[in-house]
This record gives sequence, structure tokens and C-alpha cells, in this order.
Amino acid sequence: MKLPLMIATAAATLSLGLTAQADAPLKVGISGEPYPPFTYRAASGDWTGFEVELAKRLCDAMGRDCEIAPTGWSGIIPSLNAGRIDMIMNSMSITEQRQRVIDFTRPYYFTPGAYVAAEEREIAIPDGLDGLIMGVQSATTNATYARRELRDSGVDIRLYDQAEQVNNDLLAGRLDLVLADEIAMLQFLERDEAASFEVKATAPRHEAYGEGVGIGLRQEDDALREALNAAIATVVEDGTCGELSEQFLGTDVCVYE
Repeated sequence: MKLPLMIATAAATLSLGLTAQADAPLKVGISGEPYPPFTYRAASGDWTGFEVELAKRLCDAMGRDCEIAPTGWSGIIPSLNAGRIDMIMNSMSITEQRQRVIDFTRPYYFTPGAYVAAEEREIAIPDGLDGLIMGVQSATTNATYARRELRDSGVDIRLYDQAEQVNNDLLAGRLDLVLADEIAMLQFLERDEAASFEVKATAPRHEAYGEGVGIGLRQEDDALREALNAAIATVVEDGTCGELSEQFLGTDVCVYE
């Protein structure tokens, strides 16, 4: 006679657990290493930037509470699949290689890779890279592109864990040029110490760059993907994405569908 009661109690407990899980704040994974103007710490110590503020608007559109969860870039996909974060929103391009282990929302922005070097240097790209040292952040689409298309150019490709390490070595003269996200590099060039550097060229459209930048999700999180896709459509169509892009990036990089 006690079995039905036990089953009912267990079902109620499971239901409460699922409800609590659904109501828990979504943990938005960003790289713990600042990546201005997309993600960085403000003077207050709080995280901000184009993607941080866009994440907040997406959560508002879904009616969900969210919290920013800084995570090491090299371990951000394992952290997602292990359940330590719920989504990756940190300029992660949608590529076939990544889609083998995680899922993505629709793209919300796209920018090409850019080559940056000192103004005084005349560099033909890609034919004049032989003998030069180029810095690229590892585990990025720019690194994938460099490995696939530039390994026979004679350039010495140096991989770094953090984008700022690449920038610092460029400024210090330990690198001849860098290949990185164009928007991030345009922001870098606004620094006083980078006044003598410029964009030499942009990388062509290539499969290594995928379809654009999307939000990374666990492959089984279909409901969250659908909710985020609807939220992305909302913030793009109502102009919120474009306004934030203009505010932080100085241009509109949002993907309109």
C-alpha cells in the first residue's frame, strides 16, 4: 500500500528539482582573459563589453536570470559539456570541427580576421610572409586558418593562450605581425602605444571561419537553443544588437536573417 505513495513522492521531488533547475540562473561562459571590446572588466570591476551586454539583453528577452561565468578559454568547451556553464558567448565561430562536440545557435555577428603590423613595414600578404614571425591566439578560427592556408608560406606561426599576449609581443617587437579578429584589432590600434601599427589586409572568407559567431551549447540542450534563437531574432530585429555593436565596436556587425 505504501508503494504508490513512494512513487508519487519521488515524482513530486523530481518535478520540483526540474523546476528549480529551469529557474536557476543561466551561467554565461566567457573567457577569463579579457577580450576587449567584446568582454572586459569595467573600472567598477564588473564584466562588460559587446557580448556581455548582449547576453544580458538575450536573457531579458527569454525572461531568464543569467550570471557571467569567466572560464579559461582553452577549457571553455570542456566546462560547457561538464555542466559548469550553460552557454558560451565569447566570439566563438560556428565551425564544423566544433559542431562535432557542441551545438550552436544561429550566428549573431561576423567579422573577418585581420593582419596587423607596423605602418613602416611593407608586407605582401600572403605572398610576402616568408621568414616573418606571426602571432595568433590558439584555439581560434584564425589559428585554424593559419595552419591550413599559411603553413607553406614560410611564416613562423607562434601560438599564444591569450590575445593580449599576442598584442604585447607585437608591441615589443617580438612579432612581425599578428592575425586576429578585425574588430578586436581595430580597438587595439586605438591605443596610444599602437599608434604606429595598422591593418595590412584581411583574411578571405574561408571554411575555417565558419558561418559567423554563435552561442555554444551542449548538444542535448534543444529547448535552450530554440529559446536563444528566438531571443537573438528579437534583439537583432528591434535594433538592440545593432545599437550595442555601434556602442562598443563602432560599427554594426550583427547578422541579419
